[in-house]
Amino acid sequence: MARYKNAKCKLCRAYGEKLFLKGARCNTDRCAIAKRPFGPGQHGKRRKKESNYALQLHEKQKAKRIYGVLERQFKKYFQIASKAKGVTGHTLLQILETRLDNVIFRLALAMSRAQARQVVRHNHVYVNNKKVNIPSYLVKEGDTVELKGKEPFVKRVSEMRAEQKDRVIPKWLESDKSTLKGTVKKLPTKDDIDFSIQEQLIVELYSK
Repeated sequence: MARYKNAKCKLCRAYGEKLFLKGARCNTDRCAIAKRPFGPGQHGKRRKKESNYALQLHEKQKAKRIYGVLERQFKKYFQIASKAKGVTGHTLLQILETRLDNVIFRLALAMSRAQARQVVRHNHVYVNNKKVNIPSYLVKEGDTVELKGKEPFVKRVSEMRAEQKDRVIPKWLESDKSTLKGTVKKLPTKDDIDFSIQEQLIVELYSK
């Protein structure tokens, strides 16, 4: 399981945009980048010009932080994407989006991807009525994802979901508001991703 133990808000400030790593806090006035929209550290306000390599590395690291993936697994995803048909960058983003922990987050069944990973690890997630406790499991078109557990857990998730009633569910997913269930209507495309990831820079970095 990918873990980052340092202050997550520093990552948003370092990349100059919200990565939504702290759940609901990212949408409030307590968000660090809203209060201090510059890099961390004493020289954070000075933005130096970056080389092409630095821009490429920056984009790869940002994608890794957003989805909570470590280098070895991220490189494996790139290798799969490079061998698949279609545009490599778009396929890479599709793989990252169809991770089970990301799907749980996208369905508003968790406040953040980190929390979604915890839910998966604790055996609360069922895909097509089969228990799956692997956050990196890749869902497919037509799959049904559901959260199950004892009454206190179901109540807690339902309350958390109500707090996120304004969250927009991506078009490639369908959420059942009466239950803790969602369906993968189709595989996501580049247009379905609401982060400004320049995937071509990642492809250029790994293609060297």
